Amino acid sequence: MAPRGPCRVRRRTSGYDVVMPIDVVNAGVLRVAFERHGPDGGWPVVLSHGFPYDPRSYDEVVGPLVEAGADVVVPYLRGYGPTRFRDAATPRSGQQAALAHDLLALIEALGLERPVVAGYDWGGRAACLVAALWPERVGGLVTVAGYNVQDIAGFSAPQPPEVERRLWYQYYLHGERGRAGLAEHRAAFARLLWSEWSPTWAFTDRQFEASAASFDNPDFVDVVVHSYRHRYGLVDGDPAYAATERLIAAQPRIEVPTVVLDPTEATLSSPRTTAEHERHFGRIVVHRRVDAGHNVPQEAPRDVAAAVLELGRPGR
Repeated sequence: MAPRGPCRVRRRTSGYDVVMPIDVVNAGVLRVAFERHGPDGGWPVVLSHGFPYDPRSYDEVVGPLVEAGADVVVPYLRGYGPTRFRDAATPRSGQQAALAHDLLALIEALGLERPVVAGYDWGGRAACLVAALWPERVGGLVTVAGYNVQDIAGFSAPQPPEVERRLWYQYYLHGERGRAGLAEHRAAFARLLWSEWSPTWAFTDRQFEASAASFDNPDFVDVVVHSYRHRYGLVDGDPAYAATERLIAAQPRIEVPTVVLDPTEATLSSPRTTAEHERHFGRIVVHRRVDAGHNVPQEAPRDVAAAVLELGRPGR
């Protein structure tokens, strides 16, 4: 197991200074920055954030897991915070296969033995794909909104107008005006999405600002733009992930023990029945609806912590 690294001071949204354990590790094509909490030798958990958020989403999830003996790793995804590409020549891809390989490489680099992987949005996509493609490497999955795997072939079909309207930000990023707009107004862009996607979450300026610094990463714009173009087949992916993308195109079922959390107030997704989720998951342990918007870990942290504990608590 990798040793704990140096610490730095971060100001959390509750308004007091705490020391956050920040470390970095070479994992695949990245030098991944991550925060780690809990005892050496604890049962492992990896919590992955989405777009446009960062590890602050999990601040209130970590405590109950550490109290239950978990070794909790919360990484900054590619393009966020202190995470950097190791080689300037590596494509700044945001495709789903890249996110999956990033998570797998982190698990391997830290020597984590079959961790519970949890995530939402981009982080949920990475967690679902690692569970689907390399099930022997994970002990369980917590996924917000279910099967977070893109069906790129199916994206070519237009959606009903009310659905297309919600995806304005994706179409905006298909053009160079959108790229320039994101580069110039990345914080304002993210804040608007927070408000639209979680209409019942009264987040504070302090909460937003605690995450907004992560969007200043020099690769943020390139990674985000590539993500929202690749999923529509508008740009090529990184050739290094071509074989994995072919596997993903088959929409593989996930057979590891899974907890599905369906947010009831999110504008980008609607809750589904357990039977609908079972099309993609072979071992649903719990399917629960959560009164939250898109950023479920930050809006309903107790529900997310409880979901992880359903899968990972020793002696269960």
